[in-house]
Amino acid sequence: MAKISKDMIISDLVKMDESIIPILMREGMHCVGCPSAQAESLEEAALVHGMDPDVLVARLNNFLGA
Repeated sequence: MAKISKDMIISDLVKMDESIIPILMREGMHCVGCPSAQAESLEEAALVHGMDPDVLVARLNNFLGA
């Protein structure tokens, strides 16, 4: 499994492993399937939603065991 970084695009993360969708939604990122997520980086989305991108990346990588 590849390690997630904050410059990765949301839609690519979902394609990589759909099991991260509930994590993103639990963190407040309910727009996982919206059009902007198709081209938005994890960092951009985190900042728009008032999250620390580094914390979100760490949580996702921890979940995936990366």
